[in-house]
Amino acid sequence: QVQLVESGGGLVQPGDSLRLSCASSGETFSRFAMGWFRQAPGKEREYVAAINWGGSMAYYEDSVKGRFTISRDNAKNTVYLEMSSLKPEDTAVYSCAAKATYTLPGPYEYAYWGQGTQVTVSS
Repeated sequence: QVQLVESGGGLVQPGDSLRLSCASSGETFSRFAMGWFRQAPGKEREYVAAINWGGSMAYYEDSVKGRFTISRDNAKNTVYLEMSSLKPEDTAVYSCAAKATYTLPGPYEYAYWGQGTQVTVSS
């Protein structure tokens, strides 16, 4: 079993930056690829970013490319999502997820999920 806890969400203004963290406990963190998802009210969940076990491969959804950066610290059992140039349309609940694989999972392959953290971008 893997437990995931997100933190770092909040209310920011357009153009601001924010860093989300997802702390993992349970099984060996480096066995898992990690992903970030977001869901805005009334919208489907979006697969925002993912990173493989060692950090050598990453995926980004088109709308966040160049603005968001996913990274991980296996020594701290934590994955991060650095978000910059935030826009109102980035407002959503952001959740992290994990899958035991050495590749980048597809959006429906994740086995473990956190509860999410709210990000609100508004002036």
